[in-house]
Amino acid sequence: MNILVISGGPRKHGRSAIAARFIERTYGFHTMDLSVMEMPMYNGEEEQATNPVVKSLRKAVLDADAVLLISPEYHSAMSGALKNTLDFLGSTQFLHKPVGLMAIAGGGKGGINCLNNMRTVMRGVYANAIPRQLVLDPSTFDYDSDGLVKEAAEQVNGLIDELKMYAHIGNEIKSHQ
Repeated sequence: MNILVISGGPRKHGRSAIAARFIERTYGFHTMDLSVMEMPMYNGEEEQATNPVVKSLRKAVLDADAVLLISPEYHSAMSGALKNTLDFLGSTQFLHKPVGLMAIAGGGKGGINCLNNMRTVMRGVYANAIPRQLVLDPSTFDYDSDGLVKEAAEQVNGLIDELKMYAHIGNEIKSHQ
């Protein structure tokens, strides 16, 4: 199963990157890390479609059975880096595609607005943002091992299991069409 992780944190050593690396190590998924990608600023001009980074992004999302979006919450929304990246995509890449949502909170009560913001954008591109979603607080990270504490790892596993279930259902439907 081809599940793509888009790590929307702009900081190379931020918690979004830690979560993405943990998921990549644990599940073997491919990650597009926006902290290291040279994504241009979206301006809607046609020539941006020929940019190699944009072409790679579009192909990776189109080819994925499912996508997991990870973003820190900045000012009650997803990161600007993730929103800019999603602006290069549309229903061509996302139509009916299962999408998991994970927010990285800066404190104990953050993250929900980020999830709602990502869900709204996914609805706009006709993706299937799955019901289960997850907020990871700073206390859920094991910084020494570049990973997550046991309870958070179990919550991530639940999210991944549900994302895989929806991807499997989608693949079954496609195979019967």
